Formats: sequence, C-alpha cells, structure tokens
Amino acid sequence: MEFKELIEKRYSCKKYDGRQVSEKALREILEAGRLAPTAKNLQEQHIYVAQSAEVLAMIDECTPCRYNAPTVLVVAFDKNNVYTYPDGLRESGIEDAAIVATHLMLAAADQGVDSCWINCFHPDKLHKLLGLPDNEEILMLLDLGHAAEDAGPLPNHFSRKHLDQTVSTI
Repeated sequence: MEFKELIEKRYSCKKYDGRQVSEKALREILEAGRLAPTAKNLQEQHIYVAQSAEVLAMIDECTPCRYNAPTVLVVAFDKNNVYTYPDGLRESGIEDAAIVATHLMLAAADQGVDSCWINCFHPDKLHKLLGLPDNEEILMLLDLGHAAEDAGPLPNHFSRKHLDQTVSTI
C-alpha cells in the first residue's frame, strides 16, 4: 500500500475479533519503532509487549479502551536518558516516545494489523501493576489486533480541517 493510501485508510479500531497478531507482523511493527528517530539518537524508548491473559487483565484495570485487542504495546521511555533543550525547560522523552509510537501505529497498518492509540489510562497505576523500573514513564498504549467484522471508524474520523486552517506561513 502506498503511504498516502495507508494514512487515509487507517483508523482507530475500537472492536477487535480476538485473533492474535502474527509473530512476523509483530516483529516488523517493533522494528519500525526501533528505527524511529529520537533526539540525539538517545533511543530512550522501551516497548513492552503484552499478550498474556494476566498482563492484559492488569491493563484492563487501568483503561476501558482495550476493546478485546489480543496484543497491547506499552510505550515507555527512560526519564534519565533524555535530551534536555538549551533553555532547560523541556526534555525529549515524551516527543521521542510519541515518534516511536507513531512509527509502531503506521507499521501496524502497513502489516494489515489494526490499532488504537490509547491515552485514556492510569499511567501510575499501570506502572506499578507491571512493576516497571522507576526511571521509566509510560506514554501510551497501542492496541494491536484484527478488526471485528462490524468494526469501522468513528463517524467523525474522516472530518478533517482544511490545510489553510492548520498551516500558516510566517
């Protein structure tokens, strides 16, 4: 699929059929995340692959948004290994992890795997339940699976502002 077609057709899947993502597709998705650019190439991301019933139940305690996805990627970053901007007011962890997550999401679409970016969850509770290291912060969850037969995009999915409403020349 051409990139433009991929980004036009991809939507946030809210209903999965329960079929597991193939190991080959998962490996390609994770590789795309590994190749994502990060500030100063620090690669502070850490991706946790959740597929066991036990870990998925922990995730369900922290979000209503798993939608029966058989795989969830927990995208975190090492807070102690980030680039600090010259003004000292910002660090690159969140943006770098978001770039990685975007690569994961688009690679999933390229592999024929449906996904949903989840930001409706309790990060501190999930961090504790999963026993993650103190230096890591969870940015987001990425549901992965195959859309149920009756799944589809939300009604407003194709409603986009015109370019002149979101872009200005300065």
